Amino acid sequence: MTADLSPIDKAKYVAARRAVEFVEDGMRVGLGTGSTAAWMVRCLGEMVREEGMMITGVATSTRTADLAREVGLQVKTLDEVRWLDLTIDGADEYDPNLNLVKGGGGALLQEKIVATASDQMVVIADISKQVDTLGAFPLPVEVIPFGWQTTKALIEEMLSNVDVLGQSASLRQSGNAPFRTDEGNYILDLHLRRIANPGQLSLVLNQIPGVVENGLFLDICDVLVIGNADGTVEVRDINNGTVEHERIDVTDGENLFVDVND
Repeated sequence: MTADLSPIDKAKYVAARRAVEFVEDGMRVGLGTGSTAAWMVRCLGEMVREEGMMITGVATSTRTADLAREVGLQVKTLDEVRWLDLTIDGADEYDPNLNLVKGGGGALLQEKIVATASDQMVVIADISKQVDTLGAFPLPVEVIPFGWQTTKALIEEMLSNVDVLGQSASLRQSGNAPFRTDEGNYILDLHLRRIANPGQLSLVLNQIPGVVENGLFLDICDVLVIGNADGTVEVRDINNGTVEHERIDVTDGENLFVDVND
């Protein structure tokens, strides 16, 4: 039952539950990746089953696609759908301007492509992801495997010329081997601690040979839904300049949410 969830999972659940209210019948929806986005996918599946809504989902990772099909959503590729009405995804960090760091789950490339191919992006998160300045969470950078150590060295050299506190990068591992994205690439995590100028950093990172994409999502988020463990949510709409507070019922006891993990 949702009532038995941990405080952090309750916060994720209520954010997801509120975010799916943006979805209307017939919409083409980008489906994010990560633990909070997984709650959203489950909620959408429930809407399809119980309300008969027709939703076409475009997943940002193979694991999201598998979960979406499991809960009864129709899943198509972005090439088939071409453009989306809405994308709902999580974030690893967000600042007061709704700029994001994403990619902790390793799907940043597909996530950014899907988000920018959408009329609107709704981000779901709990309050622990809020920061005054981006950079506390390591910044993921997707790089091609060929010459990755050279790419890493070029990135670390570049970091000495931008306004960040840390300048080290580490190759993300999966067991004893490098982590690979759905595209077969590697991820370098940049330990920056503070990013004073995200726009500049994003630009220079993507000019380095070998870099495919970085995890800075700037001027992409339209609405941020922040969940809290007490069942309240805060909805920030950056375009309308509005902030709303609501309460979501977390005692309705849907068993399908119990086994959603990171």
